[in-house]
Amino acid sequence: MAAATAAAGPVLWRRLLGLLPGRPGLAALLGRLSDRLGRNRDRRRRRSPWLLLAPLLSPAVPQVTSPPCCLCPEGVHRFQWIRNLVPEFGVSSSHVRVLSSPAEFFELMKSQINAAKRRVVMASLYLGTGPLEQELVDCLEHTLEKSLQAKFPSDLKVSILLDFTRGSRGRKNSRTMLLPLLQRFPEQVRVSLFHTPNLRGLLRLLIPERFNETIGLQHIKVYLFDNNVILSGANLSDSYFTNRQDRYVLLQDCPEVADFFTELVGAVGDVSLQLQADNTVQVLEGMVHPYKGDRAAYCRAANKRVMDVINSARVRQQVLHAQTFHGDSLLTQEDAAAAGDRRPAPDTWIYPLVQMKPFEIQIDEIVTETLLTEAERGARVYLTTGYFNLTQAYMDLVLGTRAEYQILLASPEVNGFFGAKGVAGAIPAAYVHIERQFFRELCSLGQQERVRLQEYWRRGWTFHAKGLWLYLAGSSLPCLTLIGSPNFGYRSVHRDLEAQIAIVTESRALQQQLHQEQEQLYLRSGVVSSATFEQPSRQVKLWVKMVTPLIKNFF
Repeated sequence: MAAATAAAGPVLWRRLLGLLPGRPGLAALLGRLSDRLGRNRDRRRRRSPWLLLAPLLSPAVPQVTSPPCCLCPEGVHRFQWIRNLVPEFGVSSSHVRVLSSPAEFFELMKSQINAAKRRVVMASLYLGTGPLEQELVDCLEHTLEKSLQAKFPSDLKVSILLDFTRGSRGRKNSRTMLLPLLQRFPEQVRVSLFHTPNLRGLLRLLIPERFNETIGLQHIKVYLFDNNVILSGANLSDSYFTNRQDRYVLLQDCPEVADFFTELVGAVGDVSLQLQADNTVQVLEGMVHPYKGDRAAYCRAANKRVMDVINSARVRQQVLHAQTFHGDSLLTQEDAAAAGDRRPAPDTWIYPLVQMKPFEIQIDEIVTETLLTEAERGARVYLTTGYFNLTQAYMDLVLGTRAEYQILLASPEVNGFFGAKGVAGAIPAAYVHIERQFFRELCSLGQQERVRLQEYWRRGWTFHAKGLWLYLAGSSLPCLTLIGSPNFGYRSVHRDLEAQIAIVTESRALQQQLHQEQEQLYLRSGVVSSATFEQPSRQVKLWVKMVTPLIKNFF
């Protein structure tokens, strides 16, 4: 299978550092390092500008090697090629619940922590430092206390994975928020801080706080409590609990899915720095240091650790599928119930998609490109991102395939960077510039009716939802959705660690849940037209237009 490719320009740190006042000469110091990093990057082929050839340049649909399942209807079976890349988890749609609001997400998080008996696993970019975040920490502390005071003390373990640079920002930060738990429950609590291997040497010494986060991050958002799993794009911060719109799905009583994500977060945690009770960090014994050790050796070790989790789970699920549906002694539902397995028959399939390009893992990229390629005429794709900065490969596929697209993005006022100080305050304008360029290309190709842009707006709120809903031709309900951390941009594909799930379902009830979720988000949007960019708030300063091509791959 050909690896998915995307355009990648050189790392122009001379220009980026030139934006920082009071740091003369940094650009020159970074020049040679930037060139060396550029030479060491994988040489990516650029996609053809001939948009009509875009589907031909994308990876072919992987061939299904296992026997087709007669229990799967044709509309669902068409996506079972994904199980050749990742494990396939069959569940009942009654175990899948779509959430709609930050408040609902926050209350669910607290109740799930309080009810946990065996494990709490949380992966996020960072943990905020406000009173709502402290509530979560207090819930963890209370649950850990209960586990020790119970008549039969449980073996409750808490594992938290965050990003090192974002989690270390400021004097009061994610690390200081979690230190009391580490100090009080050292045998039960683990806090891992992922540090990108690409931030090292002079680059690490010279790039200041906040700007160092542009090099690469731990961006996975998974929240797991015993056998219940929440997949989302939301971080553990107050705005994500109050007025920052995101997406969230709860998988209830799904032990195999929970085991997989426990192992995945554990694998990334193993190659991360371990927070100690005195606020220092250490690597696990025998592990290559992420920024002091050999980069190639570290990435090989990380690739093996993560891929071992994915491949072992994939094989395990394939064997389970074969034994259940294709074995000589096929169990009936009555036999399964008599044996004690009273779970309903699966009508929904979960596929975890992982993207970790620093470790040469690009499963999510391959699956996303293939889904866009295979979307036939008459199909509808609803795609949403809080940060509209699609890779060139994704843009070519949107423009070069035949499905109808409605792309939901943040208006400048609900962009998370709106009103920020310094250079970051210009980021919403940069997104407007990128949006306008894409809209102009749509119009020049006469495709503004097939591909529609819509902007989310809600007074007093920000927008962070990301994902995709696929409606097959002739269907009024989606049969597939992607939900998780990726934003479909350069950072998601090339720099950060990402994970989402593909949910494929034949359940009309779950399809209606997903359709309602999509409608609620799009109802708060307006269609983008030429008049949109004539508004005073959409006027982009010349320097922003000039700088955007140089830094667009960093945000």
